[in-house]
Amino acid sequence: MTGTAPVWLSMVVIAALTIPLAWRRSHPSLVAGIAAVAFVVLGEARVPELTISNVAVFMALYTVGAWESDRRRATWVRGAIIGAMFVWLLTSFFRASTADLDLGGAGVGAMTPVAALMLQQVLVNVLYFAGAYWFGNHAWNAARQRAVGEARAVELQAERARLSRQAVTIERLRIARELHDAVAHHVSLMGVQAAAARALLTHDTDAARTQIEALEDSSRAAVAELYELLGTLRDDEAVDPDSAPGVAELPALVAESRTAGLRLDLQTVGHPRPLPPLVSLNLYRIAQESLTNVVKHAGPGARASVRLRYDVDTVELEVSDDGAGRPSRAPGAGLGLLGMQERVKTLAGTLVTQPRLGGGFVVRASVPLPFAAVTPGRSDTVPTPAVEAAR
Repeated sequence: MTGTAPVWLSMVVIAALTIPLAWRRSHPSLVAGIAAVAFVVLGEARVPELTISNVAVFMALYTVGAWESDRRRATWVRGAIIGAMFVWLLTSFFRASTADLDLGGAGVGAMTPVAALMLQQVLVNVLYFAGAYWFGNHAWNAARQRAVGEARAVELQAERARLSRQAVTIERLRIARELHDAVAHHVSLMGVQAAAARALLTHDTDAARTQIEALEDSSRAAVAELYELLGTLRDDEAVDPDSAPGVAELPALVAESRTAGLRLDLQTVGHPRPLPPLVSLNLYRIAQESLTNVVKHAGPGARASVRLRYDVDTVELEVSDDGAGRPSRAPGAGLGLLGMQERVKTLAGTLVTQPRLGGGFVVRASVPLPFAAVTPGRSDTVPTPAVEAAR
């Protein structure tokens, strides 16, 4: 064909335009530069092919916007290519205006055929390069949003796993605390009662029998609490908050502790009123653990008192002893006071544990009582007179 490039040159230029596109995602800027140079050579050499070359340059420019990780370089590379292309287009216009194109027709309105052709080429190139630029940026932004969404999903999954592990740990601590508070109290009493029965067996059979019966009651109470706790672990739907022990069982707890030899009195100060089940349960467990510590450290024969005070917006439990008994040498695990602190902390209360000036020890737990937290219909109050005398 006259005025066109030879076949071998056309094949080389088209190959230079298309083959580098295989590496357009790994080296987008380099491929775009090669495609732009090959496209100019194709136009200057008058290679009789337009469709594949235009698609190739469009894909190269699009890939720079969609895959170039350095966004500043992506902007500069596309800007340089588009600017060079328009300079080449203006040069082509200048050469066309000085050449005899022999375009027939009347043109468009007042414009000559050459001017109409130039305007058409400008509009087509503006749309062409603007489309490649916009679609490339749009693909990059969409991919970035997907990556951000996937990263957030991974973070949420990791956070969900961390919260699950925390929930398991918290539940394990709760179970350990319940087991410690429920079992340690009864086992300590059982040890004291067994020792008292052994000491009385040779010279006071009736008193020894009384201690053995108390020992039997303590073992049954321990087993009952263990079964109740295990039942809550097996079936969450079977858990009834109202069935858990509370301050209403403090008289029974005091009576059980007296069988270990404690001289114990129970006082209720203020106007008793219903307590939320969780507050009632935690106060009962604190009293239970405190009396266990009295048996261990103050020993049988010590004088102790349990006081439950109702204020306008707080309830306070105090367990104190004079330390004048016969303390046991059995070592403790050191978890009793820690369990009390955890229980009070969950209720946004305060806990004071300290020796008394005159001897002995005092445990004082104060818990705020928001009016909205009080559960009506359940009476978690101590059904005793203001002061119950010690036996």
